[in-house]
Amino acid sequence: MSRDTQSPLNPNFKKRNKEEPYRVNERIRAYEVRVIGPDGTHLGIMKTKDALKLAYEYGLDLVEVSPNANPPVCKILDYGRLKYEEQKKQKEAKKKQQGEVREITMSPRISDHDLEVKLKKVREFLEDGSKVRVIIMFKGRELAHPEWGNEIYEKITQQLEGEAIVEVPPKMEGRNLTFLLKAQTKKN
Repeated sequence: MSRDTQSPLNPNFKKRNKEEPYRVNERIRAYEVRVIGPDGTHLGIMKTKDALKLAYEYGLDLVEVSPNANPPVCKILDYGRLKYEEQKKQKEAKKKQQGEVREITMSPRISDHDLEVKLKKVREFLEDGSKVRVIIMFKGRELAHPEWGNEIYEKITQQLEGEAIVEVPPKMEGRNLTFLLKAQTKKN
């Protein structure tokens, strides 16, 4: 090995990924491991070398699932599939995560068509289960006409009637009029 392959300045140098949750195959450091087969059967305690040979015979990987046990517990399975399943679970958990607040900003002098486009986006967010904070931003002399913001608020609530309810009523925060919408629960 040449010196430059050890250097992090080399573009081909790969740092060990510390986010890897499991040790796989040759990265397992234990001398002996408790092995669980691909079908979930307990195969007993064996040397790591023998467990690796067994995993290769199955055409699968040896994955250390419980490194703190004595001896560590390893499963024979397809590691790529395990990573894929975990990523899928994380995506599902992220989707199900409630309480996410999305924001939509607009001017008090927004045109009707632009308002329709913004409302379409608000509907998408509400369908995804997110709450929507609507921010009506006043610029310059618009601040002298807070009724313009209230008119926009009225238009939005009328057009979203039956789809959304106002969770936090409109209030002025500096130069912005803000209110929070959430999806209306459908009652049968």
